[in-house]
Formats: sequence, structure tokens, C-alpha cells
Amino acid sequence: MKYFVFIVAALGVPPLSFLLHINRRWMKYAFWGMIAAMGLYHSTSINFFSDEFYRGSSRGMEVSLVHLFSLAVLGAFLIRHKLKEWLPEWGFRFYFIYFLLCLPSLLDAEDWLISWFEIWKMIMLYFFYLSVYTYLTVTDDVKTVIKGLAVFAIGNLAMILKDHLAGIYQPHGFFPHQNAMAVAMMTFASLFFAGYMFNGTLTRFGRMCLVAFGCASVAIMRSYSRVAMLTLPVALFLVFFNCVVLGKAKRWMIKIAPIAVVGAIGIAIMLPRIIERFLNAPESSGSTRIELALCAREMIRDRPWTGVGINNWGIKINPPYDYAERAGRETNRGTEFKDGIVETVYLLVCAECGIPALLAMLFWFGWYWVLCIKLMKAFKRTQWFFIPAGILGGLVVSYVQSCFEWVYRQQLNLICIMFMFALLSYLNNNMDRLLKSTSVKSTKWR
Repeated sequence: MKYFVFIVAALGVPPLSFLLHINRRWMKYAFWGMIAAMGLYHSTSINFFSDEFYRGSSRGMEVSLVHLFSLAVLGAFLIRHKLKEWLPEWGFRFYFIYFLLCLPSLLDAEDWLISWFEIWKMIMLYFFYLSVYTYLTVTDDVKTVIKGLAVFAIGNLAMILKDHLAGIYQPHGFFPHQNAMAVAMMTFASLFFAGYMFNGTLTRFGRMCLVAFGCASVAIMRSYSRVAMLTLPVALFLVFFNCVVLGKAKRWMIKIAPIAVVGAIGIAIMLPRIIERFLNAPESSGSTRIELALCAREMIRDRPWTGVGINNWGIKINPPYDYAERAGRETNRGTEFKDGIVETVYLLVCAECGIPALLAMLFWFGWYWVLCIKLMKAFKRTQWFFIPAGILGGLVVSYVQSCFEWVYRQQLNLICIMFMFALLSYLNNNMDRLLKSTSVKSTKWR
């Protein structure tokens, strides 16, 4: 039945593209539908040729409702001849280079089908990335994107509260794991905190940012992720510095005071469990991370340029391959052995795809970090300043978190970060036009 429903939905993509072409007002509704589908990502996704018991970053040729919406939006722009470039900005080009440098790893992959799962994921992610960027470029409708992300953050907290009432200790909201949820919400919280600092509570947009910031922050703390709880204050301080010192945000003390009071009360309520999480965390968690990192080191030493095969970690970490034994990790060769994935996304990419692919990934990630600084200088004292100022704080901290989690190989986390990348690419590629427009005379959004 699920395959049948998916086929019916997929057949609806071309008619939907044509409908969006003839009625521009429906384009916004389709984009809202794409954001809403993010909250239903796992319940609406389907894996073709799947191997659900495989211990890897991709377990099937995955397609979700989010992808269908993004393809419909792209199709509408193609019909209208609004999609003129497939690699319109350097962020896209770095991503394409990263994709190309992952392909040589197929030479050492044991299972090409499992490798194809990850390659397919990267292709679908590109189409999503391009659809968001093109929508912004054609419509200039940044508000819809930010409002949609706010609704997503609010809905995520609602799911967490529902799980909390059901007695779940570490709820994960829309995400497959609480740590993945914390990483995504970190960037959201930073963006909305910057939006609130620049717009205040006198505007509806500012009040929306405040609510979304609160929801994202509570979700992070409720995940009880130790790295997330430690880095959230760092992200907020970076955003505060960007907005107050560089952006000259007004009346910042009045804006910060209620957040500080509510935050202190919330932390006081959650403090016993936070302390328990730090004091009683299992020692095996840290030791396992170290052992798997050593396994990755052995793979890199063996195949430094091509890696052991994209998405083939789950095969190569287990017998008959001896990488785990060489790293001193117990493998229990007498029984079927299924080991986990190295927790650091950078080591995972380097082990599976080689050093060149890792460098391309770092250039891709680093490009947007540098771009935030460039855009803050360009859009200083305009209504657009809070976007790079907020995203910068989130990116710095989430890149640190990705040293302890492999979430940036998980589809929903990549979709969330692609929204931020698309926002930055849009501002960068349309900088001159936005600076010349009359709308930048106001520093606030109503």
C-alpha cells in the first residue's frame, strides 16, 4: 500500500508543477507544504531496494514527500524559464565538487547498491537545495521561509512535549535521534534569536521569532545532549555579539532581560536531570567513540585517497575486514558482528570517501561560514543583517557538534542546514539588487 500511495503521489508531481506555473499564488502554498512535509519526513518517506538492518548512513533509495514538493517547485520554475543556472553560486559549486570527489570511492566499495543509496541521497538533497534557492530568487519571499522554519520549530517542540507526557526520557521530536534534533535546533535558535534582537516584540515578526527561539531552545535543553547544552550559550553569545556590537541592535538590555529570567527559571526546573545527565553518563559512550575513531584512522591509512567506499562503513568495520581488530576493538569473530558508525562526520567522510572528499566538504561548510561574515558587512544596518548574524552563531556551534555526531550525513538534518545555506546563497547572489531596493531603508520586518 505504501508503494502504491507513493507512486500516485509521484505521478502528481508534473500536474502540480503545471498548476504552480499557471497560478503563482499556489507557489507559496506548495512551499509551505514542503516545509510542513519536513515534520512528516520519516512517516512519508519510502526506501526502494532497502536494507533496514544495515548499519550505515543510508539504508535505501529514500524518497519523501519533501522531495516530491521540491521537484514540483523546480518543475514549475523550469516551465516558466526561471531556472537558468544549475550551479548558480559558489556554495552549489563546492557541493558539486564534494559530490564528484565522493564518486572515486566506488572503486573500493564492496556493495555498489549500498553506495548508490548515499549517492541518491546527495542528488535529492541538491534538488531540494536548488528549489529553496530558486524560490527565494524568483519571489524574494524570505518571510515565508523564515515563518515556515518557525512553524517547524514550534511543531517539533509540540512533539517533544507529547513524548515527554508519554514518559520518554530523551524525546527527539521530528528527528530520528535526540542529538540530531539538538544540532538542527541549534541553528534555528540562533537565527530566531537574531531575528528577535533586531525586531523586538513591537512587531509581529519579532514576536514570532521570540516564540520560535523559545521553542528551539527548550527542545535543545530537553534533549539532554551534553554537547548541545554546553554549546547553546556559546551560540547565543556569538549572536548577541554580532547583533549588539556589529549590528548596533537597539534596547538590547530590555530584550535580553525577560529571556534571562525565563531561561534561569527553566534551567532551575531542569537542573536535577541536567546534573544527572553529566554525572551518570555511561563511560562506554566515550570509549566507543574513541575506538570507532581509531577504526576510521585505520581505514584512512589503508585507503587515503579513495576511502573504503561511500556508505560502506557498515560492511568494512565488520569481519572479514580487520580494521576493528587493528584498532584494538573487540569483534567477536565467532558470532555475527554488527558494529556502529564513527560518531564524527568528518572521520566518516574521510574513511569512506578519502581525504580529497573531506577537504571538499570542509571547503563547502567553510564557504558559508566565511559568507556569513561577508554578508554581515554588506547588509549592516539593513533588515537583512539578522540572517547572516544568526546563522553564523549556529553554524560555528553546529560544526563543533558535528565533530561528535554524524548528523550531517542524516537526511533531515541536511535538509534543515540546506535551508540556511539557501538563505545565504540568495543574499549573496542578489546582494546588489537587495541593497538598491527601497525595502532596506527599514531595519525591521513588520
